[in-house]
Amino acid sequence: MTFQPAPEQHPKYIDDGAARLHGEYKVPGGKLVVVDLDVQDGLLADVSLSGDFFLEPDEALGDINAALTGLPATTPAADISAAVSAGLPQGAVLFGFSPEAVAVTVRRALSKATSWSDHQWEIIPPTVLPTHVNVALDEVLTEEVGAGRRNPTLRFWDWEEPSVVIGSFQSVRNEVDPDGVSRHGITVVRRISGGGAMFMEAGNCITYSLYVPQTLVDGISFADSYAFLDAWVMAALEKLGITAFYVPLNDIATEQGKIGGAAQKRLANGGMLHHVTMSYDIDADKMVEVLRIGKEKLSDKGTRSAKKRVDPLRRQTGLARAAIIEAMQEVFAERYGAVESRVSDDELSEARKRVETKFGTEEWLNRVP
Repeated sequence: MTFQPAPEQHPKYIDDGAARLHGEYKVPGGKLVVVDLDVQDGLLADVSLSGDFFLEPDEALGDINAALTGLPATTPAADISAAVSAGLPQGAVLFGFSPEAVAVTVRRALSKATSWSDHQWEIIPPTVLPTHVNVALDEVLTEEVGAGRRNPTLRFWDWEEPSVVIGSFQSVRNEVDPDGVSRHGITVVRRISGGGAMFMEAGNCITYSLYVPQTLVDGISFADSYAFLDAWVMAALEKLGITAFYVPLNDIATEQGKIGGAAQKRLANGGMLHHVTMSYDIDADKMVEVLRIGKEKLSDKGTRSAKKRVDPLRRQTGLARAAIIEAMQEVFAERYGAVESRVSDDELSEARKRVETKFGTEEWLNRVP
């Protein structure tokens, strides 16, 4: 497949005020922030912030504009938000937005940050692959997006063997019960992202990976990026009659309990992996035989039993797993104009090589004692 570059939604930064720049950012769960500005001699000029947010006192809007005016066009997002914070009068109240949201909006206007609409998105439907290959593909496809050889992509996993996928920094010895693994024929794999272990049986979980450029989350805090990247999932679940929300940092839950967890990895080449596993019809008895889920893990969860932590989607929706995945794909495609794609032969070949050299090796699996 030949990939086209992402379409531009606003003019690139041109010095000497030759182009009026425009940026927009919808705060997850908050308000729309809009900025129009010029760049003169490499500095922000004639900055005008607007949006449907609330701000007290009214005069603080002028203070924000003044704080942004004169900043170099190359100012990092953290420094932009710091300048806005410093420029606000004492006691100012920002409702529905924040200095960080202003920074994201300015960076988007300058084409330093991107929005969902700046990219051509692709969806790879579920394809049955060994769990080792699924994990290796996460690394390969994230690299491909970071290098600009692949469009940003949503991929749904599928697999046959019962598996445990542990986080990059977890100890196999501390997380997995060898007797339970042997008794139930579990494949244990280590992924490249952090976070906790996932118990995954074929047909009992819904797992997807998002491969995105880091420009999409430029200026957004690490914690906020989770909810930002999964806003479409919340909309899909809402469509199915489920009101879901994030429990910081990375748990997805409903009022009935946890339904999933997310993890991320940022690569040096600018690619970013965000992936989620949600429980569809988990065998809780088998899970606690395979995973070592101790009291300390449960201590901040408000429950004494690992079984009670997870409330599967099958019970909450009454729908088939395939129907839920289909609804998720439809919402993503409708929101972002995504088109169906597939893993290329070269990508799959590279993933299989990495299983042999990395993900399938004892050295990688046991890299944390």
